[in-house]
Amino acid sequence: MKIPEYYAGYADVCVIGAGHAGVEAALASARLGFSTILFTINLDAVANMPCNPSIGGTGKGHLVYEIDALGGEMGRAADKVMLQSRILNLGKGAAVHSKRIQADRAEYKRIMKKTIEETPNLRLIQAEVTDIHCEETPDGKRISSVVTQLGARWDCKAAIICSGTYLRGKIIVGEVSYSSGPDGMLPANELTANLEREGVTMMRFKTGTPARVHCDSIDYTKLEIQPGDDFVEPFSVDSDRDELQSREQIPCHIVYTNEKTHSIIRENMSRSPLYSGMIEGIGPRYCPSIEDKVMRFADKERHQLFVEPMGKDTKEMYIQGFSSSLPEEVQMKMIHSLPGFENAEVMRTAYAIEYDCIDPTQLYATLEFKNISGLYGAGQFNGTSGYEEAAAQGLVAGINACLKIKGEEPMILTRQSSYIGTLIDDLVTKGTKEPYRIMTSRSEFRLLLRQDNAAERLTPIGRRVGLISDARYAEFEAEQDAIKREVKRLESTSLPPSDTLAAILEENGSTAVTTGIRIADLLRRPELSYEKLAPVDTSRPDLPPRVRTQAETAIKYAGYIKRQLAEVARTAKLEEKKLPTPFDYSKIKGIRLEATQKLNKFQPANIGQASRISGISPADISVLLIYFSSNGKDLLK
Repeated sequence: MKIPEYYAGYADVCVIGAGHAGVEAALASARLGFSTILFTINLDAVANMPCNPSIGGTGKGHLVYEIDALGGEMGRAADKVMLQSRILNLGKGAAVHSKRIQADRAEYKRIMKKTIEETPNLRLIQAEVTDIHCEETPDGKRISSVVTQLGARWDCKAAIICSGTYLRGKIIVGEVSYSSGPDGMLPANELTANLEREGVTMMRFKTGTPARVHCDSIDYTKLEIQPGDDFVEPFSVDSDRDELQSREQIPCHIVYTNEKTHSIIRENMSRSPLYSGMIEGIGPRYCPSIEDKVMRFADKERHQLFVEPMGKDTKEMYIQGFSSSLPEEVQMKMIHSLPGFENAEVMRTAYAIEYDCIDPTQLYATLEFKNISGLYGAGQFNGTSGYEEAAAQGLVAGINACLKIKGEEPMILTRQSSYIGTLIDDLVTKGTKEPYRIMTSRSEFRLLLRQDNAAERLTPIGRRVGLISDARYAEFEAEQDAIKREVKRLESTSLPPSDTLAAILEENGSTAVTTGIRIADLLRRPELSYEKLAPVDTSRPDLPPRVRTQAETAIKYAGYIKRQLAEVARTAKLEEKKLPTPFDYSKIKGIRLEATQKLNKFQPANIGQASRISGISPADISVLLIYFSSNGKDLLK
């Protein structure tokens, strides 16, 4: 039955879905001065964390710092709800140091919802968007309005779809399956077909989440304790570092599966929807279910699990690494086989969830659809996995929607500039066959893209688009000046031989010195650090931790950084060589058929992007350069 439509009103930007992508998109749009509506299926699901009650992690922490540097909200909210903070990979180089916090899930939702409600230009409406309307223009289709399940038509200049795992969501537990969104919310069942009507290509992915257990039913004496770090550096430059440092952290715990756990899983694999064919969607490779891990890594005697609190005012505990879609009765046996969980009371059963998403190669690097002007996608709708990946895309989509309405140049972040740029470039040039997760290994420039220098890389861009205030930018410039002064001081200050210096060198297995030596030369020794040299560096100023870290890194890795900067300069030249969009590449002779098909499908914005498309060879790139240099005149500049 066709629901009658009625005109409900107008907003410059309509954001569909209030998860982590939708929140950032809506806040960015409203803060840039555009009337914005944020639609959500349920007001209680705003900024929900249906899976891990955590923010950050390897690669993901970098994204949170970058979101903050651009003027996004995730880092500020994460600092407010931090229960525990840890820097991962401290035993490795600075490039892969990644902050991860345990978050108070309910408090995060409350803070984000309150922020949205108090933001000028922004309306929050509980409604399921079931359709979009487009109009034909001389340049092709353009978004004109969105329609809710109750028939309300909201006209708009731009719309951003941030549907998470709600599109035709289906929960699967063993032999049982039913239509549902995450956490028992209603699914969004109608939008998919209407997007397909407009020519959008859809895919089907799957993810999962572990059971939650009552904390008082766990015997913690059988678990390993995992405390937080002694020193806490905030995600956001706006956060109070002293308050974070003084906050009492809640410990997490570690437990391991055992042979009994594995036997239970193996004995019940015939009932696993993963192996029975009940699950159609493709799951995340880097976050597999426990049954998948047991089958794929049959030689492993145990798997590490992390027992993490869901919040200060709840008894729920999250068992990270124990997601499953096995039947509930089997899950109970698995949980009770873990040391300390013999009498555990399950509060929420683990489940798998299937959902619709798009092939992200349909998007430009702005996250706008190529065939529908003004329509953008962000988050799991684009085939990614994770709160941080979603928030980053939402921020980019929100900014670009506003820049397009203003008629200004879009914000396109490159691989050389950020992990956000790497994430989006991977999606739009390569696509994904599974839920995409950011990792430090995905970037060829990771020494330049550290979490400690996110502000240096991206705050000027956030300032240009209008999300960084005058006061914050002044603080940023002062911090950059302080870093430069400290690098100069370390390069120019020499230390004479002394008993104290000799003791430090001996203690750290470093070669002794008999003459004066610059502090910078000592810092370049892998075994020494800024902190270790404090007793002999008596003239050093009292500097914030982030300034010290960046100054030390700039000196310690100067040679590597110089080489990566040279590579960046080389690749940047390819990014500067723009290509026309749209363009019919079948006009060009000398390009292989496969390359022609790929170029016509992806419509790359520049030569650099074209070179990263799978199936495009160096010979094809040479043909493009020759053709556009001779025929395009101004195109390749």
